[in-house]
Order: sequence, then C-alpha cells, then structure tokens
Amino acid sequence: MTQPLAERYRERLPLTNETPIISLGEGSTPLLPAPRLSEFLGSEVWLKWEGANPTGSFKDRGMTIALSKALEEGVEAVVCASTGNTAASAAAYAARAGLPALILQPAGAVALGKLAQARALGARVLEVRGSFDEAMTAARELAARGTHALVNSLNPYRIEGQKTAAFEIVEELGVPDVLTLPYGGGGNTRAYFKGFDEAGAGLPRLVLGESTSRATTIASAIRIADPVHAQEVEEALERSNGAIVALDDDDIIEAWRLLAHEEGVFCEPASAASVAAAMTLPRESGHRVVCVITGHGLKDPESVTRLTPPSLPVDPDPDAIADAAR
Repeated sequence: MTQPLAERYRERLPLTNETPIISLGEGSTPLLPAPRLSEFLGSEVWLKWEGANPTGSFKDRGMTIALSKALEEGVEAVVCASTGNTAASAAAYAARAGLPALILQPAGAVALGKLAQARALGARVLEVRGSFDEAMTAARELAARGTHALVNSLNPYRIEGQKTAAFEIVEELGVPDVLTLPYGGGGNTRAYFKGFDEAGAGLPRLVLGESTSRATTIASAIRIADPVHAQEVEEALERSNGAIVALDDDDIIEAWRLLAHEEGVFCEPASAASVAAAMTLPRESGHRVVCVITGHGLKDPESVTRLTPPSLPVDPDPDAIADAAR
C-alpha cells in the first residue's frame, strides 16, 4: 500500500504530532516515458502524470496538507475561489475532514467535469458575478474574518504539499535539464521550484506555457488574468534561467491532440500547455525534459465535444463498418 504523501515526506512538511492527516491516497503519480514525443522533439521527454491523483489533478498534493492543518487549527469551514480543479479538490478533502466547503466560481468560467465533482462532493457552490480575480478577493476577505480557511494556493500549506512532486521526480529520474509547466496563477511553478531547491540536487530550467489570451483561453484551468504568484515566478525563472512561452489556443490544442494521439495520455487542454511549451525548445539530443501534465481530460468533457469529430452512426453490418472506418 502506498504511503500517504504527508507520511512519505513528513520530515519535509510543516506537520506536528497533533496534525490529523487527511488523505485520499494522493501523490506517487506516474513518471511516464514519452518515446514518440521524444522523437518529435529531439530530446528525452518524460510526463509527470498528475491526472492520476484522486480528484484528477495536481491540486490534491497541496490540499491534503491544507486540510490537515485546517482541521488541526480548528476552523469552521474552508473557502476557495476556483476555475475548477481547486474546487473539486477542496470539496473532496473537506468532505474527508468533515468540514463544510464553500466554492466561489467565476460565472461561466468552470468546466463541467470540475463543477460536477464539487457539487457531488457536497460543497456549497456559488457563482460569482465577476472574474476569477474578483472571486478570489471575496474569498480572501471572508477568510480574513477567521471562520474559514482559504485553501487556494495563497495558503502556504498548499505550496508545501505540491512541492513533493519535485521530490518524486528527483528520486526517480534525477534533476531534468528542463521542466515545463502550464502557467495560470503560478502556484505550481512556485511549488516545483521550492521542491527542487529543497532537494538540493540542482535546479532544472523552468519553462512555462502561458496563454496569450489569459481571460478567454479555451484552457480554462489557466484562465486567470492576474497571476497571484507572479513575483515568486519571476524569482524562480531568474534563478533557473527559465522562460515564459506565449501560446495561443491553437498551440495548446495541437499539443493536446499530440499527447493523446501519440502517447495515449488524455489531459485537459490547460495541461497540454506544458507540452506546447516543450515544442518550442531547440532540439538538443541527450537533454532530459519533464512535462508536468496537471489534470485529467475528464475534467473538461466539453472540450472533447468541441475539438474532436463526432461519432458516426453505422448499421450493424461488417461491410458498412469497414467502409465507415476508412
């Protein structure tokens, strides 16, 4: 049985003997070789498949620590603003902890799969008439009253949990030459940087895939106009000699299809921003690149409807089926 993330890395996390561990079996996600992408990109490519976490995204790594500490600190409930993945994760771990979860979502900006998770898990979901940034401001103001714990990535315990993905990469592969990530709010970049820094084996070059249309991109998980961790991201890029790659929706969709068709990994479009960023790198034989795939494709089923051909009706006849399959 795989150890809970909090137990596996207890000595590197802000836990005490009194901290109740709230876990759904997060972490220890696959690090997949990507042979076809490697051939296509001219480097050795690996995929850190975070869609294998319990609610289907990397957010679970931080949420286990955030909810464990919230319960230890005796809060009445948790609150977050979310474009989807944080909502689903907060709802699941709050339910596990026996705490109410309040989700503030920007109107019309959340993928159906993520909204369904939060609602099914018993969270109170409120649609804010405004942007993600306005929903975040409201969540922070509510948390400041002391009754609710804010479980967005501004919560330092979230970053502590998420940094463990870097530990896993170092343990399995060593430090890659390049690590690529989607760039939404910047919390995951901050966490990976912290993790590699604490591991003490060196830093990969961080390359971030950012949408050129942050407020309207098809990649809903990174549809964040004002990254709350922008300052920390700048520091991480400076220290790692990293870069931000500007991507339009066509770039992200191309990478999404390539990842699915060539490697069999079905992710939500935002996750493919890491692969799209890797596709801009110079071909360097022998370089090791890890692309972080942040969320499962079932998070955003509407994108599949928009981006793939529909099913074809066919008679139950072998000749008709063979003709239709051509």
